[in-house]
Amino acid sequence: MKFGPEVTTSVLCARTEITVTCETGKKEASGWGETPLSVVWVWPGSLSYEYRNSRLREFCITLAKAWDKCSYKGHPMEIGRQFNEGELKSLWEENNRAYPQEEQMPWLAALVCNSLFDIALHDAYGMLHKVSSWNIFNSEFMNHDLSWYYGDSYINQFKGKYPADYLLLGDKCKNEIPVWHLVAGMDVVCDDELTGNEPDDGYPFKLRDWIRRDGLKCLKIKLVGNNADWDYKRLIDIGKMSLEMGVEWLTADFNCTVKDPRYVCDILDRLIEEHPAIYRLILYVEQPFPYDIEAYPIDVRSVSARKPLFMDESAHDWHFVKMGRELGWTGVALKTCKTITGAVLSLCWAKEFSLTLMVQDLSNPMFAQIPHVGLGAHAGTIMGVESNGMQFYPEASIDEARIHPGLFNRANGVLSLDSLGKEGFGYRAEEVFKAAEQSGGNKKWVEP
Repeated sequence: MKFGPEVTTSVLCARTEITVTCETGKKEASGWGETPLSVVWVWPGSLSYEYRNSRLREFCITLAKAWDKCSYKGHPMEIGRQFNEGELKSLWEENNRAYPQEEQMPWLAALVCNSLFDIALHDAYGMLHKVSSWNIFNSEFMNHDLSWYYGDSYINQFKGKYPADYLLLGDKCKNEIPVWHLVAGMDVVCDDELTGNEPDDGYPFKLRDWIRRDGLKCLKIKLVGNNADWDYKRLIDIGKMSLEMGVEWLTADFNCTVKDPRYVCDILDRLIEEHPAIYRLILYVEQPFPYDIEAYPIDVRSVSARKPLFMDESAHDWHFVKMGRELGWTGVALKTCKTITGAVLSLCWAKEFSLTLMVQDLSNPMFAQIPHVGLGAHAGTIMGVESNGMQFYPEASIDEARIHPGLFNRANGVLSLDSLGKEGFGYRAEEVFKAAEQSGGNKKWVEP
């Protein structure tokens, strides 16, 4: 998979199990969390892949030791917020002090390393109370309303409100959700792009075959952001195929490389003039501009006047979402890999201030896929959820797919949540482990 200037050919996943105890000490439960350490996405730059990957792995181990000593009490949102703003920030700063400026780990990378622990905490809490982890965001379980999290400046907006007020719960949460397919920079769109070195592994590699096999209706198009002719042609090629094959929605992802809004506006303006039918297919534009919104506080209203404009890499937490809204961004792409705690706080703030939502992928495999799709189903997005792990490493999730076939196989353009368990995030972990044992397993997990 090509992301920006780099090509990713393998991914290290981090998985953890966290045990929580009730206040009386008479009950305990365990929860699972997992995230792929997507080096190129969390830490772009010229440092070697191996070096960045090893730093992320080491930081995960550091965080594991910190969580093991954690003595916080309360709801996972309270604990998650305290850890993010306390231990995580301190450990990240301490880690970076040991390295020169050019080797310092971005905050986004620190969030991703911490996300598996935060996810496991939320899962464990649901398991402890024998309820879904999406049903714990109300006054029955939480000690504080949302004004406690956002501070006195927002007491009028959030006093007496809980995340449950902003989530789709019960009958409002559907068991099927539209799924987006990622068309990456190296994916074969037209036959003249074939090299003769395509894999023969039983999975599609041409876009047309993916659309036909999975009944796809939504395509996310990776662009380069620094070659307008290539980007425009890519949109036209995929747009024409989409119109022909009944694809209903497209989104354009410019890979955080654009620094002048005119670049995006010129492409959109040319598109509406020359190919208005393709222009109408574009539901929104995703993160054209650099990650660091503080270093690049670009006024983006000219883009969002043309199409909804969604923050992704810049939206580290709700504070950055607020900053983006002031600059003209109109939507937020949530990711579980920035912690469930952070995603829920960004979701509530965004909805309160009329920003639109999406839930984007990190090519989540295995356990990481389950809370990711769960967030998409409960968030109330503009259109479903992105899920592309089955494109890039489908075999990694074979054990999980035996228990949750509808979550790891796209059919008729949707994912199904029917197989989820009733407690925690619904992993049905013991059944997955048993399926893996019976099949001989295909994963290489290494204890830190």
